[in-house]
Amino acid sequence: MEAITKWMEKFILPIASKIGSEKHLVALRDAFISMLPVTMAGAIATLLNAFMRDFPNTYLGEGNGITTFFEPIIGMNGLVWTGTLAIMAVVFSASFGSNLAKAYDVDERSGALISLAAFIIGVPQTASTTLSLEGALPKNVAEMITTAGGTVASVDGKDSITAAGWGYFPFSQYMGGTGLFTAILFGFISVLVFAFLMKKDITIKLPDSVPPAVSKAFLAIIPGVTAIYVSSAVYWLFNKLVGMNIIDWISESIQKPLLHLSQGYGAVVIIVLLVHILWFFGLHGTNIMGPVLQSIYGVASVENTNAYQLGEKIPYKWVAGSFDAFVWPGGAGVTVMLLVAILIFSKRADYRTVGKLGIGPGIFNINEPVMFGLPVVLNPIFAIPFVLAPLATATIAYFATVAGLVNPVVVNVVWVMPVGLSGFLATAGDWRAIVLSLVNVLVALAIWAPFVSASNKLNQD
Repeated sequence: MEAITKWMEKFILPIASKIGSEKHLVALRDAFISMLPVTMAGAIATLLNAFMRDFPNTYLGEGNGITTFFEPIIGMNGLVWTGTLAIMAVVFSASFGSNLAKAYDVDERSGALISLAAFIIGVPQTASTTLSLEGALPKNVAEMITTAGGTVASVDGKDSITAAGWGYFPFSQYMGGTGLFTAILFGFISVLVFAFLMKKDITIKLPDSVPPAVSKAFLAIIPGVTAIYVSSAVYWLFNKLVGMNIIDWISESIQKPLLHLSQGYGAVVIIVLLVHILWFFGLHGTNIMGPVLQSIYGVASVENTNAYQLGEKIPYKWVAGSFDAFVWPGGAGVTVMLLVAILIFSKRADYRTVGKLGIGPGIFNINEPVMFGLPVVLNPIFAIPFVLAPLATATIAYFATVAGLVNPVVVNVVWVMPVGLSGFLATAGDWRAIVLSLVNVLVALAIWAPFVSASNKLNQD
């Protein structure tokens, strides 16, 4: 174990440290974190509608008294969702632009607006809708619709009419999770161009007598205009060369394959391993892996929430919230069960003191006291259970979700939610999530207990 630890300290730790401090990745991570007020508002709205509308309609039938009573709040929740999770890519583009501009020490507000504009100009402005009819249209009526630019399709004697128009943003198609990858790409392109020109001092300077707000706005004109035009040129050239919008191409060629790969058990295991290996060496593995967790699994999470809100089929079994709800309850390594094991099995006074002090925060997934106070970090006897426990909980939760024994996570729940309650709320009220959470923490306790007992013998030696 000591040889492995030294090897990782020599070769892995320096690389992980550089990744964790790389300013572009830090800006990406902070962009997602900055959106927390918006994402939580959307998550709360979705969760409330689950209990006020979806559950009563399922178990009591349409038009039940509970849903009728809460109808005004249900309507407001729908508006909140529309302005938050439904336009997640729009919100993210501004957040990312601000954080990236901050990383380059240029005006953050300009960075936010430029990134937002760079994303919006690439969103297709043609929307279509389809109406399904109960029968077939007369031939002359179908011809009139076709002549006017619509499309009439017939299946099993029933027609459907599709009409499209220009000047409409299909926000449900591009402005939610589907647009996040494009927002990331053009956030990078636009803000990097803006920051480069600002650093080169290619700006319009006004006399010192001009108010600072006006002066700052004029400083950003040339870099900002150039950044937006560069983004526009990329969109236009790609469309001409490839024959499709870049946002559609990214969705089909990059985003969907990555999301498909993320749903595999192997991908989940790799994420869990990396997070906990980094944590073992004192690096915040969850934060370092944040760009991956949020840009891939976070996209899946938004798609699930939006599908649930719209009453559609849930597209993804495993999302970012699945890790929080089931894989590392009580913090990375399921350390809340380490604390329980210490309080039950440990004879060491120092461990029991940390256990008593850490159990309160641990219930709410705050595990820094035990990570650095026990410590778990660089503690060779706890290295194996620290990695093995979350691997076990991930395996149980993954196959339980894939097998349909518990509903997929559809709500983004605040990370400090206690064990059991977190899974229940994240799955929009599936009671089986509580059972899964209990099974996982008991398995984690069984993994931690022998190593806690072994630490007693080390103390006696």
